[in-house]
Amino acid sequence: MKNNVGLFVLLYLFLFFNSFAQDTKNEDLLRGFHSISSHEILNFADTLTADKYKGRLSGSPGYLEAARWCAGKLEEWGILPAGNGSYFQYFPNAFTEVYSSGSFTYTLNGKNETEYTFPEDYFPGSNSAPGTVTAELIYVGFGITAPELEYDDYKNVNVEGKIVIMESGTPYTKNDSTLAKWTPYAYHRYKFRNAVKHGAAGLLYVGKIANPNTVYLENFVYVHIDEKVVRQIFKDAGKNYSEVKKSLAEIKPVSFALDPRQKVTVSAETKHFPDAKSCNVVGWIEGTDPVLKEEVIIIGGHLDGQGYLGEVFPSALDNASGVADILGAAKALAQSDVKPKRSVMFILFGGEECGLYGSSYYVENPLFPIEKTVMMINLDMVGNGTGFFVSNGKSYPELFRHFETANTNYLHREMAASAQRKNYGRPRSDASLFENAGIPTFSLWTRNSIFPVYYHHPLDKINVLTPEIMEDAAKLLYLGILGVANDSGL
Repeated sequence: MKNNVGLFVLLYLFLFFNSFAQDTKNEDLLRGFHSISSHEILNFADTLTADKYKGRLSGSPGYLEAARWCAGKLEEWGILPAGNGSYFQYFPNAFTEVYSSGSFTYTLNGKNETEYTFPEDYFPGSNSAPGTVTAELIYVGFGITAPELEYDDYKNVNVEGKIVIMESGTPYTKNDSTLAKWTPYAYHRYKFRNAVKHGAAGLLYVGKIANPNTVYLENFVYVHIDEKVVRQIFKDAGKNYSEVKKSLAEIKPVSFALDPRQKVTVSAETKHFPDAKSCNVVGWIEGTDPVLKEEVIIIGGHLDGQGYLGEVFPSALDNASGVADILGAAKALAQSDVKPKRSVMFILFGGEECGLYGSSYYVENPLFPIEKTVMMINLDMVGNGTGFFVSNGKSYPELFRHFETANTNYLHREMAASAQRKNYGRPRSDASLFENAGIPTFSLWTRNSIFPVYYHHPLDKINVLTPEIMEDAAKLLYLGILGVANDSGL
């Protein structure tokens, strides 16, 4: 009987202290959780979108200054530099400084001049050469010459000395193995070089979008134009733009000269910096477990924006929002009383808008072995809406469950997920490069937008952000990352 009483007392004490330890751990966890503030996160985004950084164009002085500010915050919170004692991982990143919005005018028969306006009708080319070009117009469809696909948009037209009107993308759009054959021709750089190879003097690129992911070519002046401008030019030439677009979908070239009485003048004021460098900002929290700390979880998002094109493109949603969310989570993880067993790395990528430069450089020069990278979660445009979406979540349930549990128990947001699907087209996000390297990769997005989404537009300012969802995104990262970091069963 005495032995039974003793065992009962020992069991009671074990359960009591175990429960006490668990309650203490939960209190410690929630203390870090509640330290995350929408006010502070919005302040991060406000700082990053300040005019002094001039839109954070990768490689530019404004971007590098923003990178130093971010590194300063990581250092302030005790997050260690990840690369040989430095927060900066540098890589080549040529860029073009745009000094003004330039000009874009159109005349019919030497009169009826229309002076188009920025930003309503056009955006200047992020990598346009400086100067002025006046010429007749040739429509060249997608601007592709692909002999092996028996396709050539330039076959029946002579664009020597002319300004070409060109579509982005390719005529084939289905995501299958055939698309892979077209993908090399989807790159803007290819299209621009091909136009110059055929003798074009300038370009009207259909689609009004700021885009540094192009190429600087001597004496080649270009602008991105609104589709309504194309419709008017076609109408004046007796063409129906909608019908032409339908014909393009048949994967047959539709190229032609417009009315020779139609002329366009495009001017740009720029300077190219071919030898510039940019950087990723990389910090880490070392894991506490002597074995598991050799493994790493990566949280990433691109820091760069579209820069200055006659006015600042603040790049708030894309992607000051994702960076601000990461900074909010990084601070909480660094100061939390609950420590991660695995190491946690934060990467703010440069050069995403220029063509995934920073993420490509990291994957080729990893600071942790690829095989020791447990997962990567990428944040891009995570700041406008009421719910979450996690790409690839369904393909990695053992990882995703930590984020699901965090949302179910503490955040109560609508959260959907997808399974991983092979992309045969052009990689469009930093996450895709980690995915292609064989790393389990999630992309966190916000959904159910509350405000308009001004994609690559000067109106992408902090007033279109939802601070509450940004706070919850940081909280989701904090809980989910700690869950994965401390899961010994992975």
